[in-house]
Amino acid sequence: MKPIWIVDDDQSIRFVLEKALMREDMPTRSFTNPQEVLKALETCSPEEGPQVLVSDIRMPGGTGLELLTAVKEKHPALPVIIMTAYSDLDSAVSSFQGGAFEYLPKPFDLPKAIELIRRAVDESKREQGDSVSARLSAEMLGQAPAMQDVFRAIGRLSQSVVTVMITGESGSGKELVARALHKHSIRASGPFVAINTAAIPKDLLESELFGHERGAFTGAQTMRRGRFEQAEGGTLFLDEIGDMPFDLQTRLLRVLSDGNFYRVGGHVALKANVRVIAATHQDLEQRVKDGVFREDLFHRLNVIRLRLPALRERLEDIPMLTYHFLQQSAQQLGVESKRISESAIAVLQGFSFPGNVRQLENICHWLTVMAPAQTIEPKDLPPDVLQSFANAGADIPSLPFQAGGSNSNAVAQSNSSSPSNALGTGGGALPDPLSPPAMGLNNNFPSTIQSGVVGSLNPTSTSHFGADWQVGLEAQAMSLLVAGHHDVWDILSRRFESTLIQTALANTRGRRIEAAQKLGIGRNTITRKIQELGLEC
Repeated sequence: MKPIWIVDDDQSIRFVLEKALMREDMPTRSFTNPQEVLKALETCSPEEGPQVLVSDIRMPGGTGLELLTAVKEKHPALPVIIMTAYSDLDSAVSSFQGGAFEYLPKPFDLPKAIELIRRAVDESKREQGDSVSARLSAEMLGQAPAMQDVFRAIGRLSQSVVTVMITGESGSGKELVARALHKHSIRASGPFVAINTAAIPKDLLESELFGHERGAFTGAQTMRRGRFEQAEGGTLFLDEIGDMPFDLQTRLLRVLSDGNFYRVGGHVALKANVRVIAATHQDLEQRVKDGVFREDLFHRLNVIRLRLPALRERLEDIPMLTYHFLQQSAQQLGVESKRISESAIAVLQGFSFPGNVRQLENICHWLTVMAPAQTIEPKDLPPDVLQSFANAGADIPSLPFQAGGSNSNAVAQSNSSSPSNALGTGGGALPDPLSPPAMGLNNNFPSTIQSGVVGSLNPTSTSHFGADWQVGLEAQAMSLLVAGHHDVWDILSRRFESTLIQTALANTRGRRIEAAQKLGIGRNTITRKIQELGLEC
């Protein structure tokens, strides 16, 4: 935490505030007049500047109000508390109403004064966090609430060197967050050194981390500095820390405990002036229980935990990220950036993205090279995306209906007898973009598909007759074609007819003649179709 600056020509006031703030673990710096403060502000670094400024209103060499005006011109976010005697109160309030954080009438109650300063400190930290968050928003894309929480956390940690543990799935951007933590920290001028502990063989990892002396082992022809030395004065990012070999965990624990380490084969202790940021996609608590990760090291690393959300938890960010990666890919390849249709975006938002942001970036590279047209449509998306989309709606439930009083389970049974079960999708049916209003959608079906691809299924709405349901149909057709089926017409035609008949029968409570009339077909036709499609017991 940066110091509280106290400005007062009365030594007793300075002394009382200094001692009281020290008891609250808040550092201080004192001045006797405004000129000293302004001079100090010009020469000090941002890290040495004040967290809060507390100034008297009447002092030789200038007033607190003049100081307030000068400070606010260059440091508008700095909270300033004005101490004023009761005789000055009216003029002080009217003068600094728009600029000061608060005023403190003299004589003041010391606990109340400390509480006021503490509130000002909280406000100052919040302003710093918001400022960093604003900059981060330009560096790290994300408007979802979960990402905004991450930005705010990085902002709050910007003036700290505390150890941070970043957790999140592979590809969610843990190293990007680690770099942001470094860039916006007081160690930003130092190096950022990253090492993936899972990617380096166990026999080499110790030397990579701590370095080695000449002759320490076969092949060690010269002395080599390890990553801890390379990161001196900066940040060391230990990625996939959960995969670190158990014996090396002991050495890492010692470094984190006392800051000392030895090169491999060395006998002289070296001091590590390094901030450690660790990351893992694994459940470290479970690995501690399994006996493969040291509990004491876990607690050393887990000072501040920052959880990075998976991409499926921030679906609203997919359009922004997609546009960004398409532009980035086009720049790298020296081609015109491709556009992507809203229907294709909706399909992407229905994809689970097991590889998270990294996978979306790779998809955008693929589209830049492989998509035939300048505007990307759903059919242009990679086969794995289309196949996953086709499998996503396998559990759409059906609403039972009464058919002649004897086949109340006909619809439910039709799912098991439908030819769509022959697609090798684990026994489930294809997603049904034509799902009838009476049947609704399964709650597990992605909400973006419900609203974006399938469209409104309200029976009073006509929007489901627009282009949205066709997007789902295209995705199903594409997935079947990619899978090598040669009976796509028959499969989807049967599915289409089954859906229409089931919907009509559900609407008429199983009365076939009425259902046929509503569909515009004859009663013999509906009877024959029910038999052909296996829709009756």
